[in-house]
Amino acid sequence: MIKVDDFVKALSLDTLCPSSRTVWQIENADLNRPGLQLAGHYDYFSRKCPQVLGNTEMSYLNSLTPEVRYERLKKFFSYDMPCVIICRGLEPVAELIPLAKEHDIPVFRTDAITARFFVNGIIYMRQALAPRATLHGVLLDVHGIGVLITGRSSVGKSEAALELIKRGHQLVADDVVDICKVSDDQLVGESPEMVRHLMEIRGIGIIDIKAMYGIGSVLPHKKIQLVIHLEKWDETKEYDRYGLTDEYTEIMGVKLPQLILPVKPGRNLAIIIEVAARNFGLKRLGYSAAEELNRRTNEMMQRHMNGGN
Repeated sequence: MIKVDDFVKALSLDTLCPSSRTVWQIENADLNRPGLQLAGHYDYFSRKCPQVLGNTEMSYLNSLTPEVRYERLKKFFSYDMPCVIICRGLEPVAELIPLAKEHDIPVFRTDAITARFFVNGIIYMRQALAPRATLHGVLLDVHGIGVLITGRSSVGKSEAALELIKRGHQLVADDVVDICKVSDDQLVGESPEMVRHLMEIRGIGIIDIKAMYGIGSVLPHKKIQLVIHLEKWDETKEYDRYGLTDEYTEIMGVKLPQLILPVKPGRNLAIIIEVAARNFGLKRLGYSAAEELNRRTNEMMQRHMNGGN
């Protein structure tokens, strides 16, 4: 489902013909250029998609006689479709708006070239139609890495995030993270509009990060690439000391790398999270310090064995 007003606002469209519809029941993030349909071929008509008329389609319509053009557009508008968008700021042919009104189909116009509008339109529709979920946590951009910090309430997520912001990193969302699944392997997080840029610090209350640290301290959204789970230090638990085994967690069916960081007095969580983000970045480039240590250890053992022979 896509809200008509949101679609118009996001893509900067001018309304040439309004409609009584406020939402569209659209399932696929796609657009259609109805060149074949205007020529009379409807065997494979993607009528459930917004219809985009570019220079080619408008030139073809203008080449037709008024009688033929009316019949073609009458047939075209007889199909239930979300809307018609005219690109390049072109003027609609005389028959188009009256037939659109007759069938309650909105018509919009954009100054964008057709190819550019296609890209922007599909990107917007993918985001609007993507599955969504809400998680408790903090999302930041740390050295360009989208880090989602999770953990129980009062474990120190917001305090660690505040220290990271002071160190020059950017806040996306605190406490509540709205997550959008934009593809099979990609999640994007943002803050609910009501609490955007706001953070709760126990003992102080609500603070406005953007007002306090400037516009460069916040981001509207960020791809989630690494999950860091904070938990109270458990003396009986064996924590990973070498990092040779990668751990993962799953959010909305997407598998994400996860680190579990034990929290106890004296640990500087902000610096550890910063280091974790840098280390993750190095791993993406193909370098692992743990594997390098393992390689050196194996080489040393091999040399000792050869010397013993």
